[in-house]
Amino acid sequence: MQLKHIALASSTEESADRFYQAVLGLKKISKKTVPAALSNQIFSLNSELKIVNYANEDIHFEIFIRDRQSHETHRIDHVCLEVENLEVFLEICRKMEVKIMQVSKGDATITFIKDDDGNLFEIKDIS
Repeated sequence: MQLKHIALASSTEESADRFYQAVLGLKKISKKTVPAALSNQIFSLNSELKIVNYANEDIHFEIFIRDRQSHETHRIDHVCLEVENLEVFLEICRKMEVKIMQVSKGDATITFIKDDDGNLFEIKDIS
């Protein structure tokens, strides 16, 4: 298993730039928007979500730009892990009665699991 990215929230892009670029020394590598329909399926939020990515060769942060009040009521923070074999991993999750969410994104499927405390993990297959 390998850490792919850590997803957190920031109240503004300027605030995120200050922390992730100026404090942590990471590069802003891309921006994207999650459509409202996909945001609703994954996070139960019926609104678009702006994401800014900051990274270096060792770490990748996916920062969702959201106001603080919204973040407190609907958590979007998650850890993204890559596994050797997604199907084997999901079978372990089923046996352990771990909640699995699989969401269609175009031709692809995005997989998330939640631990007993509600922490969200995005799971990707290394292959």
